[in-house]
Amino acid sequence: MDVLVLNADLGPLHRVSFRHAVRMLVRRVAEVHEAHPGRLVGSYPAPRVVRLVTYVVTRWRHSRGPGWSRPGVLVRDDRCCAYCGRPASTVDHVLPRSRGGANSWSNTVAACGACNHRKGDRTPAEARMPLRFAPAAPTWAALGI
Repeated sequence: MDVLVLNADLGPLHRVSFRHAVRMLVRRVAEVHEAHPGRLVGSYPAPRVVRLVTYVVTRWRHSRGPGWSRPGVLVRDDRCCAYCGRPASTVDHVLPRSRGGANSWSNTVAACGACNHRKGDRTPAEARMPLRFAPAAPTWAALGI
């Protein structure tokens, strides 16, 4: 069970484990903003959302988008295959890495195992497998971070 962490100005920062949230309460760096009704952890209400006591500067979130990652691609594409729409389990490079394709938001899409295998070391045009959407870099909010 994850707990949402809000900055002192009530802006969302990230999610932490329930255990980490309780430690934040004990250390008094955060306060319970929203709790599970009727549940206690020691003398604290069981937190759903905690708010930091002091404001944390987060310029890095506004300077550029999130860095590329395989789990991030799956989240961005809602774990749906970019070729057929079935549940995706892997990441496919639009321009294969063997041809100079990079690990980037605009060159990777979520794919099911069958489509990834069928496409192989070809571009979508060569494999006659059109993309259902154009891959693009997500925002922090789109990834739910």
